[in-house]
Amino acid sequence: MPELPREPEAFSEAIVHMLKRQYPMQSIELVGVMDLVIDGRHLALANLFRMVNCDPKNGLQIVEDFLSRIIEGDAIASGPMPLSLARARIMPRIQPNSLFDHLDREQVAHTPWVNGTSIVYVIDLPRMTISITLEQVVRWGLTIDEVEAQARRNLSSYASSVEVKLVESTEGGRVAILSVQDGYDAARLLMQSLHGRLAPKLHGDFYVAAPARDIFLAISQGPGDFIDRVQSRVDRDFKRLPYPITNELFVVTQDGIAGTERAA
Repeated sequence: MPELPREPEAFSEAIVHMLKRQYPMQSIELVGVMDLVIDGRHLALANLFRMVNCDPKNGLQIVEDFLSRIIEGDAIASGPMPLSLARARIMPRIQPNSLFDHLDREQVAHTPWVNGTSIVYVIDLPRMTISITLEQVVRWGLTIDEVEAQARRNLSSYASSVEVKLVESTEGGRVAILSVQDGYDAARLLMQSLHGRLAPKLHGDFYVAAPARDIFLAISQGPGDFIDRVQSRVDRDFKRLPYPITNELFVVTQDGIAGTERAA
């Protein structure tokens, strides 16, 4: 299977060519490097580009699956989903505030959070997730606080049986790794039971690294050499993995979660 171009400009042009071939009736415009508009809807290609670079031999299949889910998701999102069907599927995701560079902040159902991130809310479907808009929240007769509460409840029930792998470093630090690869690994930072579950394993309050959507590392607070080594890995993952969130560490205490800079 031929590989897709490694240069962002050529990659973007290849995606436009594929879209126009598969969906000739839709308006598709390349408005910038890694930046498309499909029938008036913005589509950033940065995450797709990172996904392909992580597995270039299967790049074409990754792109075809990604684009088909996007088109399918647009079709589903065009019609209202009753709250009775959506309630059990509402889930939270942690995303960087750079998300709003291309999306209208006033239209996205979200809650501002720490470390330059926000909690956004999606409807989890078998092949895709659909972002929840503020218009949809109003149609349901809910508030953002009610949507957040429902999303956290669903996350807790969804994650109740998740296993945690504990690793002890040569420096003496500990890492608790949670890896399900279901799109909600980083979001499990929002679980209310997190501190009670992991603090005994990590000797008290701890850090969590969530450099990308599918990465969750809970880290003991020391020693310093250990923290530095983990931070280096977090920095690398933040730069290369799809769906990046932040290279800042979160501080998890019994009283709640803070961003690293705020805690300092």
